[in-house]
Amino acid sequence: MEQHGARGFRHLGRALRHSVAGFRSAVRHEEAFRQELVVFLLMAPLAWWLGQGAVERALLISSLLLVLIVELANSGIETVVDRVGEEFHPLSGRAKDLGSAAVFLAVANAGVVWLLVALWPLLA
Repeated sequence: MEQHGARGFRHLGRALRHSVAGFRSAVRHEEAFRQELVVFLLMAPLAWWLGQGAVERALLISSLLLVLIVELANSGIETVVDRVGEEFHPLSGRAKDLGSAAVFLAVANAGVVWLLVALWPLLA
């Protein structure tokens, strides 16, 4: 029987199962996440090729990962808001708008990183 306050490897295993379930749920139910995942899968190898050294590669890839991370958080916010109630409420709208704004900033961040690290040297 699994204890609620499991520690060590048991806790780590349970956390990993929840993470995999969340990832699968996002792929199955969230179109925006699927689209951003495709972008990540296409651009991560390009980041490895364009980056000049470990730091540049890390910046390019982590900027793409940040978009996925923020999209997961935004999807979680939207799911909780929808669970609370489908009827319109200004606070529900604000929560969803704030999550969307966070995704927008993550995408803008990735764009700036890619412009400065990968594209600027090619254009200069």
